[in-house]
Amino acid sequence: MVGDILSELVIPGMLGLIGGATRGVVGLLKALSLRRKIIWSYWLITALVAIIIGIFTALVFNFDWRLALLAGYAGTDILEGIYKSFQVQKVYVKK
Repeated sequence: MVGDILSELVIPGMLGLIGGATRGVVGLLKALSLRRKIIWSYWLITALVAIIIGIFTALVFNFDWRLALLAGYAGTDILEGIYKSFQVQKVYVKK
């Protein structure tokens, strides 16, 4: 019972987290090089979502560690793209 939960949920979740954290570190390095403000709560949320993506991927596609890792990385990338597409931007109108 405990071994099943470990192999079906915890390990894929951790691999998803590793994939998402890798994506997050790349984003942090980019933000630091451009001297942008780092939003730590956003980084934490994407890491938590990567865990969910890793678990979901493992449950749907018969657990494969490579797929859970990739889903954590790519999944947060896709979510970040969606977030940025709906982000409100200021528009200045000349009179």
